[in-house]
Amino acid sequence: MSKEKILVVEDEKHISKLVVYNLEKAGFEAQAVATGEEALKLLECFPFSLIVLDIMLGGMDGFEVCRTIKQDPKLKNIPIIMLTAKGEEVDRIVGLELGADDYVVKPFSPRELTLRIKAILKRGKAPESRKNVITVRNLSIDIEKHRVAIGRNEIELTPMEFKLLLTLLERRGRLQTRDRLLSDVWDMAADVDTRTIDTHIKRLRKKLGPLGKLIETVRGLGYRFKEGD
Repeated sequence: MSKEKILVVEDEKHISKLVVYNLEKAGFEAQAVATGEEALKLLECFPFSLIVLDIMLGGMDGFEVCRTIKQDPKLKNIPIIMLTAKGEEVDRIVGLELGADDYVVKPFSPRELTLRIKAILKRGKAPESRKNVITVRNLSIDIEKHRVAIGRNEIELTPMEFKLLLTLLERRGRLQTRDRLLSDVWDMAADVDTRTIDTHIKRLRKKLGPLGKLIETVRGLGYRFKEGD
């Protein structure tokens, strides 16, 4: 089997080398560039399974690079993990709103970053026991084709949003706590910031339009997809 390719966009050489070293040690093929412009040129020529993207770059910053990627039909499905030295909530939310799948705040553990990458890449592999298509009202989710539609209109979701919606649909009628969603959707321990869940739920509801109200908030606990028709 060919190794999955990871693109690292980071202008601090020691961090870039550290990330590449740990990814290759974990069995990935990693390539690093120092600017957003270099990253976009490389993405035009070569396929990558995931992008590790620093926010604070010279020239185009990480937000602009993320926005450009997510607006390109050929690149928009590539998962993005954003690296940032900023710990403020607003910076995390901006990245997630632009379509990033996850974020890691510097200084970070290379092992944690590797685990997050593996978790995101694993999400695209649906278990054989699942139904191929789940339908609720006029909302349908095709697991094998990784497509979501409302009626005849396809809805564009990031890999994280897809996994979150699928999890809620498969467990509709049952409360899903934020910690449980972090564990099952993000594959991360419960000490990760649970506000990440709220940001994704808000964005998912917006994309679902009127059907977004089917995702109910259970105050102080978590979320539940409304059961029944």
